[in-house]
Amino acid sequence: MSSEKQNLKAGQSHGQGQEKAEEWMQSTKDTANAAMDKTADATQSAKNSAPENKEQAAGFLQQTGEQVKGMAQGAVDTVKSTLGVGEKK
Repeated sequence: MSSEKQNLKAGQSHGQGQEKAEEWMQSTKDTANAAMDKTADATQSAKNSAPENKEQAAGFLQQTGEQVKGMAQGAVDTVKSTLGVGEKK
């Protein structure tokens, strides 16, 4: 093979390699853009639902706090009753 043909083949291979690299770069950019879009959508969804979740959490915590308070008061009453403290004579 002449050096002219070798140079031509090398140039073609280089061009094909460069084209493939550009395709991969574009594919990578497209994937990154899609991921950013999904992240933005998820962030917006979280922002939209945050107030609702906050209200639900507050209600749950208040209810749980009242239950704990009731159980603690019951425990105190039981201990007082067992020890005879606080009984009117």
